[in-house]
Amino acid sequence: MKKHTPEEIIRGCKKQDPRFQKALVVQYSGLLMAVSRRYTKDQSSSKDILQEALIQILKSITNYKEQGTFEAWMKRIVINTAIKYFSKNSFRNELYTIDDQPENSVEPGAYSNMAAAELMEIINQLPDSYRTIFNLYAIEGFSHKEIGEMLGITESTSRSQLTRARASLKKILITKEKIRLRI
Repeated sequence: MKKHTPEEIIRGCKKQDPRFQKALVVQYSGLLMAVSRRYTKDQSSSKDILQEALIQILKSITNYKEQGTFEAWMKRIVINTAIKYFSKNSFRNELYTIDDQPENSVEPGAYSNMAAAELMEIINQLPDSYRTIFNLYAIEGFSHKEIGEMLGITESTSRSQLTRARASLKKILITKEKIRLRI
């Protein structure tokens, strides 16, 4: 299949041309699946989110104003689809306890020695609300105000969930390091 430019795909999809709709799916599914995977713990849920997002992208492409990149616009739709996939109540009702301060700290170079897949595996161990807020803030770059608006929570809830997510990640990394050192 011929690789099309984003502009060609946009024009063709706005005309509802099946060839360009297929080109959009073929050319961007990998990128969008990677975004979807950051918000789920399993492949099946990621595929469901991707499918819903692609449908939404094709339905709303006529509304695309070409402000910012096409990829960023599509990623935002995937993120919004993932957020809708998990009910807002899960963010309000999910309570997890964490020790205030871990006993040990993480080795300063620990993150630089990890592969992206290993980091995603660790992030996927977080509860859904922590993982979503961590991804939105640390990876996607949204502010706490934007996250609050997206999830229907307050900015302070977003901040506290991010703090808890970071503490959980730190505990996971410390545990992983302790296990590695025993081997």
